[in-house]
Amino acid sequence: MDAAGGGLIQAASGAALASSAFLAWAARGRSARVFGPSVWRGPRDSRAVALTFDDGPSERTPEILEVLARYGVRATFFPCGANVERLPAEARAAVRGGHEIGNHGYSHALFCFRSRRFIEEDLRRAQQTILDHTGARPVWFRAPFGVRWFGVARAQRRLGLTGVMWTAIGYDWKLRAGAVVGRLTAGVSNGSILCLHDGRELRVRPDVGVTVEAVRRLVPMLLDRGYRFETVSQLLCQTI
Repeated sequence: MDAAGGGLIQAASGAALASSAFLAWAARGRSARVFGPSVWRGPRDSRAVALTFDDGPSERTPEILEVLARYGVRATFFPCGANVERLPAEARAAVRGGHEIGNHGYSHALFCFRSRRFIEEDLRRAQQTILDHTGARPVWFRAPFGVRWFGVARAQRRLGLTGVMWTAIGYDWKLRAGAVVGRLTAGVSNGSILCLHDGRELRVRPDVGVTVEAVRRLVPMLLDRGYRFETVSQLLCQTI
């Protein structure tokens, strides 16, 4: 192979790597908007944060609701439609507590390489399930695993949803409570959206004890630092 041929191969390889890197960022980057309108933080001029929970409801969601009620804190929950169907009373309790409900898909499927039809039907089924069981119609969507894909933008548009990522995530499915709190407090600032999980995908009776303990520590700690907790809608009303 001559030098020219080798150069073409190298250029093609470099372009493929660059394309793959861009696609990975578009799918998972917290600030990416390639696959649909999305936000990942609120305004920096207000000492407010949004506490969010994915994958619920679970059998231990009421414990988290009790902590939030004790401190008068409102959060935003992104439940899976299948979990709402399984535990409707827990989902309704979140609404009665004044919390906001978002859409986290029905089946907690990883959307990459899924068809546009599958993505829209999964979001639509979650939207209808949440509405039927709680009376709340979500306006925010958080993709399972934080992965967006082709077809998400169309589904969001048809269902009236805006994507939400996060400013800091606690990794509460694999770290101890102290480490979770440490990650979130290190990453918090005005306008932050904080991500925790009151469920573990579609598991029945998942072990979310770390999350419960992290919330017990985190909420009073941030209140003592002067932060105000708002729902995602409250936090982002000036930025969307």
